[in-house]
Amino acid sequence: MFERFYPHHEVDSAYGIDYEELYQSGFRGVIFDIDNTLVPHGAPADERAAELFARLKNAGFRVMLLSNNKEPRVKMFNDVVKVDYIFKAGKPKAAGYQRAMTLMGTKPESTMFVGDQLFTDIWGAKKAGIETWLVKPIHPKEEIQIVLKRYLEKIVLYFYHRRKA
Repeated sequence: MFERFYPHHEVDSAYGIDYEELYQSGFRGVIFDIDNTLVPHGAPADERAAELFARLKNAGFRVMLLSNNKEPRVKMFNDVVKVDYIFKAGKPKAAGYQRAMTLMGTKPESTMFVGDQLFTDIWGAKKAGIETWLVKPIHPKEEIQIVLKRYLEKIVLYFYHRRKA
């Protein structure tokens, strides 16, 4: 019933993923959500984000930001990490993910997505055929509509964890 929302992988942080190992296994593109995935909601890119993006580029990855935010928010973050981005992406629709892959020159089987929300980030990436990594939100302060979705996510994650066990 909830399987469409289940991530392929669940990790504590986007910063703890072994991207080099994933590159060796065939991944070539990484698509990231921004808010509460890489930085707290509304925050600019920090040194840790800049270092991660430099590391990914040096490893050979193509990297994209995919956000439902308006361009000024996404551009503020991107001014530091300097990758391609799509704003007002319409997640969970698959079209934004597909456009990201076109811009990166990757296919679903060589692309991964990292995000913090099941009903937008993970569901959309799965609809586009992309392998997903769900990360824990960085900061508890979120917009009210996201806070409400988190309650529903807890139910889905309960069944996800039960199934994995």
